[in-house]
Amino acid sequence: MNISSPRRLIAAGAAGLLALTLGAVPASAAGPGGHAPEAPARLTTNDLVRPNAVEGVPLFGWLPRDRDPGESQTGYQIRVSDGAGRAIWDSGKVAGGEQSHVAYRGPGLSEGRAYAWTVRTWDATGKVSPWAAAAGFETGISDSGWSGAQWIQRAATPRADDWALLRTEVPVQRGRVVRAIAYVAGSHTWELWVNGRRADRGSSFGYPGEGFYQAADVTRLVQGRGTLTLGALLHWYGAGQGRAAGVPGLLVKIAIEYADGTKQAVISDGSWRVHDGPYREGAVRNGEGERIEHADAQRAAAIGAWQQPGYDDALWSPPVVLGTHPVAPFTHLTGLDALVSESVVRPVRMLTADDGTPVADFGVVVPARPVVEFDAGAGGRTLTLRAGYELTANGRVSTAGEATQSTDMSYPYTQADGRQTFRAFTHLGFRYLEIPGANEDIKISEVRAELVHTAVEGPQASFTSSDATLNAVWKLMQRSALYSIQEQFVDTPTREKGQFLADAANISYATMQGFGERAATRKAIREFLASNRRYWTTGNDAGRYNAVYPNGDGKRDIPDFTELFVDWVWRWYEVTGDETLLAEAYPAIRETAGYVQRHIPASGPTAGLVTDLSGGSGQYRYGIIDWPAPGRFGYDMTTSARTVVNALGVEVLRRAADMATVLGKPEDAAGLRQTEQDLVAAMNARLRRADGIYVDGLLADGTQSSHAGQHASSYPIAFGIAPAADLPALAEHLAAAGMRQGPMTAHWLLRALADAGRPDAVLRLLTNHDDLGWARILDQGGTFTWEAWAMEAGANYSQSHGWGAQAAVDVMETMLGIRLGEAGGRTVVLAPPATGLQHAAGSVPTQRGEVKLSWQRVANGLRVAARIPVNVTARIELPTPAGVAYRASGARLISSGNGLTVFEAGSGDVRFTPVPAPN
Repeated sequence: MNISSPRRLIAAGAAGLLALTLGAVPASAAGPGGHAPEAPARLTTNDLVRPNAVEGVPLFGWLPRDRDPGESQTGYQIRVSDGAGRAIWDSGKVAGGEQSHVAYRGPGLSEGRAYAWTVRTWDATGKVSPWAAAAGFETGISDSGWSGAQWIQRAATPRADDWALLRTEVPVQRGRVVRAIAYVAGSHTWELWVNGRRADRGSSFGYPGEGFYQAADVTRLVQGRGTLTLGALLHWYGAGQGRAAGVPGLLVKIAIEYADGTKQAVISDGSWRVHDGPYREGAVRNGEGERIEHADAQRAAAIGAWQQPGYDDALWSPPVVLGTHPVAPFTHLTGLDALVSESVVRPVRMLTADDGTPVADFGVVVPARPVVEFDAGAGGRTLTLRAGYELTANGRVSTAGEATQSTDMSYPYTQADGRQTFRAFTHLGFRYLEIPGANEDIKISEVRAELVHTAVEGPQASFTSSDATLNAVWKLMQRSALYSIQEQFVDTPTREKGQFLADAANISYATMQGFGERAATRKAIREFLASNRRYWTTGNDAGRYNAVYPNGDGKRDIPDFTELFVDWVWRWYEVTGDETLLAEAYPAIRETAGYVQRHIPASGPTAGLVTDLSGGSGQYRYGIIDWPAPGRFGYDMTTSARTVVNALGVEVLRRAADMATVLGKPEDAAGLRQTEQDLVAAMNARLRRADGIYVDGLLADGTQSSHAGQHASSYPIAFGIAPAADLPALAEHLAAAGMRQGPMTAHWLLRALADAGRPDAVLRLLTNHDDLGWARILDQGGTFTWEAWAMEAGANYSQSHGWGAQAAVDVMETMLGIRLGEAGGRTVVLAPPATGLQHAAGSVPTQRGEVKLSWQRVANGLRVAARIPVNVTARIELPTPAGVAYRASGARLISSGNGLTVFEAGSGDVRFTPVPAPN
């Protein structure tokens, strides 16, 4: 379904490096050829290649392949089998071009079982492909499927920063194990060890009843033993930012299947043994609840190899048993598919401070767990390893508040005697790590870090251009976006590991596009929907969402964060084409539209405009506009009808109406659309000056604010509110101001300038070394996007804040020229900028496959090459100087005039060369 929209989103997915060159001669696209399609590739279930905990109806996806140009899929057939290869479901031939989020329609699947599926496709000429190589998935388990497993904990009255060791040894059969899956849930963070080897790690920071379990294949670890040894380390933080209030607990089930058909379940229960972990209770790192981790190697040595088979745990205590799952407060669990990737990164150099302290420099800021090997530890000596962002003049890691986000970034470590390895359990964002007081030479080979971020599958988007600064900015944004998701989206991996709604949405826009990330975004959207169900269902609260969730301080919101949530859900749909999550979110979003409508008075000084949108407190009351406060650049916060809040209100109403249309709710759509149009009319009638420039809003008496900041005009353009005739003047107003929006909202400024036809201004903002922006961050040595454009004295602004990475979308959409058309990448638009860069090349994989574009500016126009996936139609918009036409290979002409030539192309390679226009 093609929904009318004032703007289009860049496609999201995972891409490899651009393989198509301008010199290549693409095949003709006169029409489908005579070859049968190739076997489909990249089979996914719920957008993942091999998920281990699929719950509900599986959603299948694939990429059709065909070497003929201009090809499309006209039908498909899916077959599903069980782990033994027995047929479960055959869809038969289904006519249509759907290739993503195709629902399983067979008989009910058993929980906790392995399945495989395959697909074949038909092309436009009716030829059929071979069957694809089978892909696997595992179903999860329900709350009743834990085989009697019990929630256990170390003590009945847990303390904050509680570290617990839990273990058991259970007899198992000696027969050949064909499948063993470990299902584990724990709050907050846990590691599981199976027969002395670490098998999995996970976390669940949500409120009890909204928690997650993970499923991991441990067949290899269980194989060939008569005893199964299980060990777990459980770390409970206590309530804090990003960590909900609740209680610690661990739940384990190991489901074992043997070759002879027998099955066995090993579960957590009262027979397990527990002990304090080898950590000292730590003070808080800052005011957000994160704890200083103090590992004690002497305690660890005294405990011994507790994970190993045969360990004597006779002196350990029995656990406190909370009850058999499900039991209050752990009443419900959901299978987690947004997993964390771990990889080793090493310092790029070792430095020595003036006092001799060794300092490892990792080159860029990384979210990681530091690791240091010591050759000659001294028992009882406590070292204070310290991570950081900056160095002082004497070469030590800076502890200044401005340099640390007012966070104690130390890792106290009490040594044992002799050789040993310090390995942090919790991560921080840092670039430097100092190791003072070791009394031994620390070599670069003895220092490393375990980099942690959300797991992404497949290659990523690529970009290169004629502008070296833009290339560096692109890399900065990509890295920052990926490094801003660990167990959840975070505003920073150092100070606040909380999942703030605006931060999460901004980062998600970049990661869906640049890394094909889906699972973390889906999880986060569902968590904010959970915040709505928990706190925001009645009265004037209805339709709102927590500003950060999960969190330890309960109910709190920010009005324009609530508004932004609707755009985020719609963007998910535009990128993925997935109606399932759209339908899940719509009831809450319909209430969000009602929340906006309730604040539009029918009479009075601000009649017709969203006025004093309730929520927040202090500087957050009625809408945050931008953050930190300097990023508002003087925005008039005394206004009652704020222009930014009203523009976001239009977006809420528009996207709620769009969702209603997609979901077949025409009556909802009609009413919402009328309110949207009325609000647009009111904004244009009352929030513009005589010269067409938008003011910051109306005061309570209905008079216009005297301030007309950049936000006030960028939002009406970006959200399709400003009249088309006003765009040139508005764009010049925005461009002349330079960068006068913070990193939190800069994307909307770039979007506005692009929509107003000013790619030159977009390029200037992205690469300007003489004004605020990303280039200035690079010039100051930044390797991660910042919370604010400038690090003000006395402030604790983050130097590892992902929300500024959202502008990666603008690089790909405006500077390269790839953006989505219809939802899910059914169509794409290729539109190189009319001015600016001399050349650019890159790739953006959409839900339907990788789109590649390469172009070079020559004397009489552009030389362009592109590659389009099967089952996708591209609209190619080429800026055309007077007297120039384009010779096309692989595309057909749609129109030409007013400085623009438009072509359409199906799949395959296309190429455009400028030539003199015929008389």
